[in-house]
Amino acid sequence: MAFCASGNPHFREAIERMSEVEREQWDDWRWQLRHRITTVEDLRRYVRVGPEEASEIEAASKKFRWAITPYYASLMDKEDRNCPIRKQAVPSGLELREGFGALDPLHEEENSPVDGLIRLYPDRVAFCITNQCPTFCRHCFRKRLVGEVDRHLSRSQIQKGIEYIKAHEEIRDVLLTGGDALLFPEDRLEELLAQLRRIPHVEIIRIGTRTPCTLPQRITPKLCDMLEKYHPIWINTQFNHPKEITPEAEEACARLLKAGIPLGNQSVLLRGVNDTLEVMKKLVHELVRIRVRPYYLFQAQAIKGAEHFIVPIETGIEIIRSLRGFTTGFAVPQYVLDTPYGKIPLNPQYMLHRDGDYWVLRSFDGKIWREFNPLKLPAADTSEAAGRSHHTGR
Repeated sequence: MAFCASGNPHFREAIERMSEVEREQWDDWRWQLRHRITTVEDLRRYVRVGPEEASEIEAASKKFRWAITPYYASLMDKEDRNCPIRKQAVPSGLELREGFGALDPLHEEENSPVDGLIRLYPDRVAFCITNQCPTFCRHCFRKRLVGEVDRHLSRSQIQKGIEYIKAHEEIRDVLLTGGDALLFPEDRLEELLAQLRRIPHVEIIRIGTRTPCTLPQRITPKLCDMLEKYHPIWINTQFNHPKEITPEAEEACARLLKAGIPLGNQSVLLRGVNDTLEVMKKLVHELVRIRVRPYYLFQAQAIKGAEHFIVPIETGIEIIRSLRGFTTGFAVPQYVLDTPYGKIPLNPQYMLHRDGDYWVLRSFDGKIWREFNPLKLPAADTSEAAGRSHHTGR
């Protein structure tokens, strides 16, 4: 049975160029991983690559690893090098420019008490259990972790992380990430989930994965059945452009939702990919349609090799300002900048100033409102107020 009845609209074209591939193979996530594109020759089966681009790919790949699933490559425009899918996945000479970025802009290594564990907040940790991803995004803020080979944390490393979490009862929320947490071996992933569920103070387990976008075939019924046993589990994924929301992606999300897993999306604001109101509005509308809530819109990090994706913060604020009030409220993501001190909201300014007992505010469409809000308010407890009144009456 096909993974998705309606099918990838680009699948037939891809198969015509890869006549040896059967639909059953294409729909197998393991086949997709085994046949990831890692050379210019492979890439030319999907898109036109000119001599200049080929040279750039070869040069950039010597510094930063690349790999693209056949599925994700099938979404690329064959002719346009500026296709938003290509920009996210295909190496560019821009990655080699001397820039101002850092390899570890969030200082994660300084905030890692044991291998793989990152702690920036009092009540939660990120557990980076693998460096493997279906497709290596060119804008990834953990490019430094992508080595020549795929690696998972060893059992002893996992155990040290578990022991740390057990020893800190204030940790109530554990994010499994990487890399891509859903490429961690499935039996070991279940083993880890079971261990976390046995820790009384761990209330929430979150999973960070881009598989619904770049490898939707990974979301199998078997995987969903396993995840469902360890609720409450939340999943955050990353769609950055409407072209990524395909029938396959929709099917993958539907399977997770059917298993009772809430889905959030964490887009990254990327120059030339989604840095216009038109694209972002279409993206959030498509996400809501497939029941994935737009959660965060991240300002692109100053990452070494990815500076060319950075957009002025003013552009992001204007996009959010133009969404709020002009579309469904829960379709508007929170625009944030991730820093070594945590996430900082980047919001349009709606609170203008206080004027005596009033706050002066601006609505989404520019209208001014004065809200009566005195600094000295009457008592909230009516019995207390009544008692004082009665006492005064004596």
